Parts: sequence; structure tokens; C-alpha cells
Amino acid sequence: MKDDQKNFLLFAVLAALLLFGWPMVTGWLFPTANPPVTEIKGGKTEVVANPGADPAADTPTAIRDRKLVIAETPRVQIETPTVRGSINLKGARIDDLVLVKHKETIAKDSPPIRLLSPSGTQDAYFAGFGWSGTGLTAPAADAVWTASGTKLTPTTPVRLTTSNGTQRFIIELSVDEGYMFTVRQRVANLGEKPISVAGYGYLYRYGPGKDHDTWTIHAGPVAAYPGKVNYDVNYSTVTEEGEQKFDAAGGSWIGYTDIYWLTALIPDQGMATSLKFRPAGGTATQAQFEPATARQLGPGQMVTQTSRFFAGAKDINLLDDYEEKGGIRQFGKAIDWGWFEIFEKPIFHYLHWLFRMVENFGVAIILLTLTVRLLLFPIAQRQFASMASMRALQPKMKAIQERYKDDKPRQQQEIMKLYKDEKVNPLAGCLPTLLQIPILYALYKVLMLSIEMRHQPFVLWIKDLSAPDPLHILNLFGLLDFNPPAFLAIGVLPILLGLSMWAQFKLNPAPMDDMQKQVFAIMPWVLMFVMAPFAAGLQIYWITSNLLTIAQQKFLYMRHPALKEPVVAAPAKPGKK
Repeated sequence: MKDDQKNFLLFAVLAALLLFGWPMVTGWLFPTANPPVTEIKGGKTEVVANPGADPAADTPTAIRDRKLVIAETPRVQIETPTVRGSINLKGARIDDLVLVKHKETIAKDSPPIRLLSPSGTQDAYFAGFGWSGTGLTAPAADAVWTASGTKLTPTTPVRLTTSNGTQRFIIELSVDEGYMFTVRQRVANLGEKPISVAGYGYLYRYGPGKDHDTWTIHAGPVAAYPGKVNYDVNYSTVTEEGEQKFDAAGGSWIGYTDIYWLTALIPDQGMATSLKFRPAGGTATQAQFEPATARQLGPGQMVTQTSRFFAGAKDINLLDDYEEKGGIRQFGKAIDWGWFEIFEKPIFHYLHWLFRMVENFGVAIILLTLTVRLLLFPIAQRQFASMASMRALQPKMKAIQERYKDDKPRQQQEIMKLYKDEKVNPLAGCLPTLLQIPILYALYKVLMLSIEMRHQPFVLWIKDLSAPDPLHILNLFGLLDFNPPAFLAIGVLPILLGLSMWAQFKLNPAPMDDMQKQVFAIMPWVLMFVMAPFAAGLQIYWITSNLLTIAQQKFLYMRHPALKEPVVAAPAKPGKK
């Protein structure tokens, strides 16, 4: 009796640690779901006004109002099907850019996602291009450039020029219909002496982004060079440890990645390049590239260097297209697929195809889950068969353990002989589970990384599959005017998840061990709390998977009835009291 009480107390402590420590664990291991875009009040769904919106635009803590900063400098407008913004002619910076296809919230009047913002605003984030070299007098940071036009579009490139009398500097900018700018930096030597020239590009970012870097998905500085895409550097690495430098013979790029957004400087893929991240004061950091060697330029000569700049959404197909057709090596790996990319990308392409077919991402997730369960059915069937065989051997194994309880080596020999005589492989039940782990993890990564799921509705109150369920039981599903803390924000989907897990466990035969019974009894409700803060899309996948598992169990129990029979303990040998 004392052992039972001790076991129960131990389990209660472990359950409490899991329940209340889980939010801290998820902060390190898993990316946070997007903030809810809806609230349920008085039984009605209301759109939240710009959750997590740009503080530089919406709060008094901004250094300066962005509209004022933009208005006080001469600019060239940027207009494409995917982006809008402007180029600052003072310093020739691309520092004003929004993504017109992606909004802050699902509200009709929601502003688009702002990616770049000029210096002097709280979230300053911009790109620029310059030159260094011997005998060269580079344009000042506040030099005002002359533009050949007033608008940069996919059909109208723009040329920026400035001169100091001995050198003329030219930046030719063009943009495609995606998110890629092409930058041609030219220098003409108007003097009488030779000079050396090295054109560079830089990305300045003030403070870390809104997305947190986790063990499973990287958000922060990223650098690519032959043989590697480096996700190991984060903002604190640069600000605390100093410059991080990578040299590449060619095929390199560098930038900053968020979960859904990316900025990247892409030098000529055939040019030997030095990449670096360096501190830029306070929490600001700067990514930049420069040629490994400067080029010599005689009097009357001109040199041209071509690079590219990506600023936009991490659309998987688009990134792959830039890699395959645009020749940007490893560009698809701007998305941190991790170890199981071989599973994740096919799953993504299939999920995206389903979405195009049914035009509802939630239904696509359900169909994807059904497909995966069907593909894994033979594996699960073999696992159940192995479990049935092992279960049938339990009485014999317990008898051997009792008979040789004081002789462990002989006990193991007899158990192995029993396996051999009965032709049972004890690992057969484990291997199928191990094979499923990378597939299930790949599904998780795809649902978290897929920008296609962002702000996608499902049915009824589920307006955003990338955010948690907005209905909460503790405020009576919106009837009470308060929002519970994240780990207590139990919505309808987490409740359904807990019920489906409970039904799944109830189908299993009750274990003999009392500790195991207690674990199985409380685990569904612990998982309900654990999964509550996750994106609704993940919860729909999990619920669907549980329901399909229940159906699968019922079918396989019909084929293997021995699996439902309770294990009978071997009779104890008579002994002295």
C-alpha cells in the first residue's frame, strides 16, 4: 500500500511539472503559435485589432513616426504585385517595404505586413549598397542620389547616380514580380590615377525580430556558403560575442529569417565572397557581404558588380524556383526544414495540392492526416500483431521471472529461448513506432512552416489555423469578459483532443500495474493542457489522427482479440507468512 501511495505521489509531481513547466519547455523547443486574430465576446466572434502590430506605427514608444521619416526624404516609389514601398534617395537605401499579399490580421482594413522600415523608427530594418577601396572616395551615408525615374516596377528599372568629381557611382535597380531585386553597382574612374574598388551590400536590423528562435525552427541571422546553411548564429551571438565571419569561394548569401519572412543579400554566385554579421550598436546587428578581393580600375575605366536582394515571404515554391532557375545555391534552405526534409517537402507539396483541390486548409489537413494513416496502416497492423504475440507470452514470461528471480543471467537466457521457440521478435512492436516518428515530426514542421496556413480559416469560430483556438472554457466561451493565461486557455479543440485521447486509451486493455493505470487515466487531460497553446491546425491534425487511430484499433482488435484480453499474473508460489 505504501508503494502505491509513493508511486501515485511521484506521478502527481511529474504531472504537475509537465503541466506547469511545459510553457517554458515549448518556448525553447517549439515556435509559438501566431497570436489569436479573433476573440469570442458575448458569444460573438470579433476580430482583434492588430495583435502584435508594428509598434513603430501604433504606440507612443516609437523613436519617430514612420510617416514623418518617410515624408522628409526624397524617394522613388516601389510597386509590384507583391510589394509596395520606396527607395530613400538620401543614402540610396531600400528602407520602406510592405508585403501587399500578407496582412497583420484577418480584418478587412488590416494593414499589410511591414518588412522594412527606415532609420529613426523603432523597428529600423533596411538594405543598402556601397563601395570601399584604395584611392576611392565613396559616397557619404547622407549623400542624395539622382534617380532616372519616379517609380520602380517589374517593367521600369531605375538608375541612381552620384559623383564626387573623380568617381561616378551608379546603382541600377530592377525588381521582378516576386520579391527579388537585382542590384548592379557601377563605378567609373574619372580621375587620372588607378583605384581599387570592392562593392558591398548590407542589411541593418534594429533588435531581434518578433519570432523567437527555437530548437526546432530557426529565426534570426542565417548565412549560406558551399556545403552549409548556417543556422547557429543568433542575435545575441553577434551582440555579445562580436563579429561572425564566413568566407566562401562562391555560391553564398546572407540575411535574416523569421518563420514566415526573409531578407537576404545574394552576391554574384561565382564570386569569392566574405560574409559577416557584426554588432551595430545596442541590440542592432548588420549582415553584409563584400568581395574577397578588390578590383583594379584604371583612369577612364568602369567596373560593374551584380548582386541581388530578396525581401519577402518564404513561399516554398518561390524559394525553390529562385534556387533552381535563378541559380541561387541552397536558397530553398532559407526555410529551416531540419533533419527530416526528405519527408517534409513531399508532405508540404501534397498538402498544398490538397488545399488547391478543396480550397479549405483545415479540410486539406484532415485529408492529409487520413492519407498518412492509410500509408502507415500496414506498419500499425504489424505492430498490433507483435503486441498480441507479446501479450500472449506474458504469463510464461512472468513464470520465468518468478522461477529465476535470484538468477538474472539465467532469467534472460530463458526469456530469449522463449522468444525463439515462439518465433516472437520483441523489437517488432517498437520498430514501426520508430518509423512513424520522422513522419509525424515532419507533419508538425510543415504545419508550422507553411505560410499558406497563416490566416487560413476552417469552419465556424476557427478563423486562423495558425493561431490557438480562441474559444476558452474558463471564460464560458467568451460570455465572461476576460482572457485566461495561455496554459489555462482551454478551448473547444483542446477539449476534443483530450476526449479523443481518453477514448483511445479506454480502448486499450487495462494494464496490470496500478502506476500505469494512473498514468493512462490522467495523461489525456495533461495532453489537453499541453496542446492548448498550439496552432489550431496542429490540433485538428492531432484530433483527426486520434479518431482514425480509434477506428484502426477497433478493426485490429477484431483481427487480434488476444490483445484485448487482460494479462493474468502468474500464480505466486506458496511460501511462509
